[in-house]
Amino acid sequence: MSYPARQPLPSHIRPSSGLANSNTSTSSTTQASLLQARINEKRVELESLRQLRDLSAGLAGQMQQLEQKLATLSDGTQAVAEVLGNWNSVLRAVHMASTKIPRVGKEGEGEDGEREELPQTLVRIPIQQAVEAQREAEAAAEAAGE
Repeated sequence: MSYPARQPLPSHIRPSSGLANSNTSTSSTTQASLLQARINEKRVELESLRQLRDLSAGLAGQMQQLEQKLATLSDGTQAVAEVLGNWNSVLRAVHMASTKIPRVGKEGEGEDGEREELPQTLVRIPIQQAVEAQREAEAAAEAAGE
């Protein structure tokens, strides 16, 4: 009985020799070092991202404080604008009142010997009542102190 002639096995099926094993171990060591380098890069990137998160949180807090201060400033600006808007009306009313009121001569004289005329008082504040109210408050404070 004769056996058929053996044909050589393809290279990818052949058992590996010692040289192939050393190449495989070298490539696995290279892969491991590449993976370790990649891991180290990712750790550095993670630390940078954490720092960025912390800085972003601080910036967000500062922006909220700025928002509150700007809201306060805006409210104050509105109040000032309303007051200034009212001044125009007040000054116009004073001017109208002073032009419509007859002028009363006072004892002072002007530069050319004429008597200066001043407008009548527009607002009269009863000072007598204020003095009496102050005396009553002082008396109440003394009575409470005894």
